Amino acid sequence: MIDWTKLTKNLEQRDFTVRAFATAAEAADYLDKEINGVSVGFGGSMTVQEMGLYPRLAAHNDTIWHWDKAGLEQAAVTDVYISSVNGLAETGEIINIDGTGNRVASTLFGHKKVYFVVGKNKIAPDYDKALWRARNIASPKNAQRIGVQTPCAAKGDKCYDCQSPQRICRGLVVLWEKPKSIETVEVILIDQELGY
Repeated sequence: MIDWTKLTKNLEQRDFTVRAFATAAEAADYLDKEINGVSVGFGGSMTVQEMGLYPRLAAHNDTIWHWDKAGLEQAAVTDVYISSVNGLAETGEIINIDGTGNRVASTLFGHKKVYFVVGKNKIAPDYDKALWRARNIASPKNAQRIGVQTPCAAKGDKCYDCQSPQRICRGLVVLWEKPKSIETVEVILIDQELGY
């Protein structure tokens, strides 16, 4: 059972802004109203895709999608960046694992505002469990989705800490607090399962 009050308090103490929504649709409506007339970069995220954020925001913003390889560099310098997380601890740590590094880099530097959209399935009680989740649930599912030849993709059950040339887990970023270079980092909590 998620302690939403504890999670919100711990994130706010780490200088993150927090908004909570019952559904992905409500969160998408909020972001559609909040983000207007700016440049927006989107990190590769099944959560973002399931929410339908890209087409909605593309209607009234200059948008760059992470999965359009031509836009990787441009997405790093937009006004706003939207991503999800691989694990979020109730103690307040935000965890992401990346292969190329562009998605995690954009959550650290280069934007005025960063939004993390987080379904309840990404939340774990503490840092160790959130890291375990990122490595053993999110990463194998992403490896399977991408179709790489790694032990985790083949079995889909856990991280094997492989040395495969196709390994997608090449960098780990933990946000203990809001990076100083970004004006606002807003965590959008959604009481619904989304993404991996």
